[in-house]
Amino acid sequence: MIPIQDNIRARRTPFMNYSIILISALVFFMKLGLEPQEVQAVFMRFGAVPEQIMADPSLEQLGTLFSSMFLHGSWFHLLSNMWALFIFGDNIQDCMGPWRYLFFYLTAGLIAAGLHVLLHPESSLPVVGASGAIAGVMGAYLILYPRARVFTLLFIGIPWFIQIPAIVYFGVWFVTQLIQGLMSLGVIGTGNSFGGVAWWAHVGGFATGLILVWFLRDRESIACRYDEEYSPW
Repeated sequence: MIPIQDNIRARRTPFMNYSIILISALVFFMKLGLEPQEVQAVFMRFGAVPEQIMADPSLEQLGTLFSSMFLHGSWFHLLSNMWALFIFGDNIQDCMGPWRYLFFYLTAGLIAAGLHVLLHPESSLPVVGASGAIAGVMGAYLILYPRARVFTLLFIGIPWFIQIPAIVYFGVWFVTQLIQGLMSLGVIGTGNSFGGVAWWAHVGGFATGLILVWFLRDRESIACRYDEEYSPW
């Protein structure tokens, strides 16, 4: 499922959300000038490497849980993450305000990466990307706007464009991540690898968003409620 657009307009310009997207893009562009071995060195230094963190849980190593959120491995990795953040993050910032939103985003990302490290402590692969933090945004969106609609591209033999209720879209997405996460641990299925995807970071970020939104939303703001009339379609 590829989200194209949701039907909730932000009431205020989401400058903080735009800033996160811009910083992530700038970090990626800086990486483009490096040789492959230099890129790998950056990922090993600033990505979250479970094996290194568990062996030496120093402040420097724990700091990679933060820095890893702003690293991306490929154009597709960057664009898919930033597109999802662009679609859903503006509404969450609208509800929380910019600084609470920033705290929310970073906290979700830290917990997401931390859960992956705890569940794959012997992995030597660096975890990079904003998907755990964005999963938190998606979890908050589900709580705040379950009746919103997501215009979505599906590939079922041929491309299909359909409108999906947010509760269905995020429900299917989360169940998929959870199943893949359980398979990565060998709880179901026969495999015990995560195939280079931090499934539990997605699950952890989403669960964090489900919880944190109750404490960080602005209860007085109409931006925290789904308004059918305040929709572009």
